[in-house]
Amino acid sequence: MTSSDSRAISRLATALDPAHLHRNEPLAPYTTFRIGGPADLLFESTSADALANAVLAARQTGVPYFVLGLGANVLIGDRGFRGLVIRNVAAHHEFREAGESCSVRSESGATIKALIQESVARGWSGLEHYVGIPSTVGGAIWQNLHFLSPAPERERTMFIAEVFESCEIVSQENERKTVDAAYVRFGYDDSVFHHRRDVVLAATFKLQRQDPAVLHRILQENLSWRGAKHPWLDWHPSAGSIFKKIEGVGAGRLVDQCGLKGFRHGGAQISHLHANIIVNLGGATAKDVRELIDIAQATVERECGVHLDPEIGFIGEF
Repeated sequence: MTSSDSRAISRLATALDPAHLHRNEPLAPYTTFRIGGPADLLFESTSADALANAVLAARQTGVPYFVLGLGANVLIGDRGFRGLVIRNVAAHHEFREAGESCSVRSESGATIKALIQESVARGWSGLEHYVGIPSTVGGAIWQNLHFLSPAPERERTMFIAEVFESCEIVSQENERKTVDAAYVRFGYDDSVFHHRRDVVLAATFKLQRQDPAVLHRILQENLSWRGAKHPWLDWHPSAGSIFKKIEGVGAGRLVDQCGLKGFRHGGAQISHLHANIIVNLGGATAKDVRELIDIAQATVERECGVHLDPEIGFIGEF
């Protein structure tokens, strides 16, 4: 790090609330992979305003920054992140009920799990399909959160875009505004936020009245299906699916066909349950995971003639 970098980080630190600021903070505990070296600065934003102010302060000082939610779908390097990591824990939300419909406005650090619990308790449908998926509201929009429903009457992929109404952002031009779905440009594992330096501050979803008994049945079906096919994070930390979807054939199916299910490299292993998931067996490093990804890519390309593109984000220094 140069002296000018150090001065910029020091200036940024003085602009942030010291009660929520940590220096040289290891990032592994803040990710679902339980992997990652230290950040120069870690700031916990407890409101949408605090999140916006931290982003703007980082931009004004020229310090690299990264917004972290639950830490799923990312691999952080063993050498950590040079700059500011903004841990988004802004979770205020409110339900605006009107007859048979409801809008729920939530700050982007709220977990989808928390919103599901409250909406189901109130008898509102729309978010229950995503039960068991670790994500914040901001992450759900960024990735267009989705789930392939196992039930015959709704055997299709459900997307968060279907219940999305609007979101409040701080744009890459440093403007705070509210945008709609046309702006967000939802795709499969994609949105405008992959391509612009906008940050989601809050979002509004539209829900519909439903019998709570029906909602609880959907929760049970989806959790049972997911539990049988995905490793439990409490026992085997992971970042979720490693490789992007390939039309007509699953990436995990190709990895499995190459005999790599259960293959171990260092502390990382391709899951016995799902070949598109790499798990941390304990003490895995980012280097272990990167090398295991390289092994899977090279093997599938050699044996199947297909190149696998990673879906997860690689953050920081490796």
